[in-house]
Parts: sequence; structure tokens; C-alpha cells
Amino acid sequence: MTVKYTREHEWIRIEGDTATVGITFYAQEQLGDVVFVELPEADTSADQGAEVAVVESVKAASDIYAPVTGTIVESNSELSDRPELVNEDPENDGWFFKMNLSDTSELEDLLDEADYQTFIQEEL
Repeated sequence: MTVKYTREHEWIRIEGDTATVGITFYAQEQLGDVVFVELPEADTSADQGAEVAVVESVKAASDIYAPVTGTIVESNSELSDRPELVNEDPENDGWFFKMNLSDTSELEDLLDEADYQTFIQEEL
């Protein structure tokens, strides 16, 4: 299992050819209390960097982007009833969608945890 991060504050956990995607702890802190999540449909294709979901909080709405190119295979339907899971456990139970990867070489464009932490510090 490998975990990578984007500069838009998504995380992607890769297990074989399937990846689970959500937003980072830092991202949910910046958003505040999440009140709604719009998730992608299964069997939707997404290019790396494409908008695939929306998260709304008491502060703002924010787009969620596909960290890599692939096909959405599942969305976290529990977020429809419990969007607060994004705040409570953003990097586990608060995941947004799962996708099959089309091009694993795109993972090289993403940050590892140490690089992501450095990136956050530079943003502050």
C-alpha cells in the first residue's frame, strides 16, 4: 500500500490497480465543518486533475480533483448521510471515491508524506 498527496490537498491510497481518494486532514481543517459532499457516479472516467467531486462546508465549497487518470468504481455513499465523517476521519472513513488507475506513472507527479508536509509548511 502506497499513499501519495496532491498540491490540492487530496490523498490517494494505492492498493494494486485500485486507489482510494479523499482530502487530507489539513484540507478539512481549512474547510471547517463539512455539511455536504457531492460524489462522482461509478463508471465515470476522470483525467488527472479533473474535477470529480465537491465538498461544501460552513465556510466554502471546494472542488475535489482526480489525483490520477482512471475510472471511478465506487463512491462513499455514507458521506451522503454523514458528511461530518470528512471532519472526523478524513484519511480513513471519510474517503470520497475509489478508482481503477489507468496510468500508474502519474503517481510519480504526486508528493510523498514528507514532501506534502513540507508543502503545507510553505503554504502557512
